[in-house]
Amino acid sequence: MAAPLRSAPPNNLLQLLPDVDFQMLAPDLKHEVLPKGRPLAHRDRPIDAVYFLTSGIGSVVITTPEGRRAEAGIFGFDGYIPTSAVTGARISSYDVTVQLDAEGYSMDFDDFRRWMDQSKPFVQIMNRSMESFAVQLAHTAVSNAVHEVNERLARWLLMCHDRSRSDEMAVTHELLSVLLGVRRPSVTTALHVLEGEGFIRSLRGSVVIRNRPALEDFARDSYGRPEEEYRRLMNGLF
Repeated sequence: MAAPLRSAPPNNLLQLLPDVDFQMLAPDLKHEVLPKGRPLAHRDRPIDAVYFLTSGIGSVVITTPEGRRAEAGIFGFDGYIPTSAVTGARISSYDVTVQLDAEGYSMDFDDFRRWMDQSKPFVQIMNRSMESFAVQLAHTAVSNAVHEVNERLARWLLMCHDRSRSDEMAVTHELLSVLLGVRRPSVTTALHVLEGEGFIRSLRGSVVIRNRPALEDFARDSYGRPEEEYRRLMNGLF
C-alpha cells in the first residue's frame, strides 16, 4: 500500500519526525482500523507490532492474580504502544486494548527495533514518549490512592477528551467501572454528580463534555501535571 501521508488526523510522534526520517520509515507503517475491544498486546505473550494511533482511545489494563482488572494508563494520537518495545523486550507485561473505536498505523516489532538502531530522531521521540507515559502511570497510581471517585472520573474524562476529536465520547458505565477499578454503582453516582454540576451530559452509551474549564477545576490536582510533562518533553526536540 502507499506510504502514509503526514496529514490530519496525525499521530503526534510521527508528526515530530524530521521529513527525511519519516519518508524512510513510512513504508514500514501499515494503516489499521481498530474497533473497540481489539487487543493490541497480551500479557505474557510476544509483541507482534507497535501501534501509533491517529484517532480513538486505548488503554493498558492490569489484571490481578484473582482476576480483578483496572486501567493503568490511557493513550491515543499522543503516543505509541506497547512502550516496552523501546527496551527490546519482546514479551508484553500487560494487556493493551482499544477502548474507543480507533485508527492508526502498525509497525512490525522487528521493523520498530531496526529503526531504533538506525534513526536517532526516532529514538529520541520514542524514549521521550515512554518517559511521558511513565509519568502518567505514576500519577494514575497516586490518584487511585488519594482522590475520590468523582475526581478520578473527572480526570479520566479530561484525559480522554485530550485524545478525542469530539466532545462526545462513547463510554458505558460498565467500561468506566473497569477502567476506574470501582463498582458500577459508584460510576453511576459519580456521573450524576458531574452532570448535576453542568460539567458533562451523560447519555446512554456516551458522555458529552459541556464545560471543560469547570471540569478541570473540579478535578483539582488529579489532572494537569502529566500533561505539562508531555508538553515539556515533546516540545523543542528538533
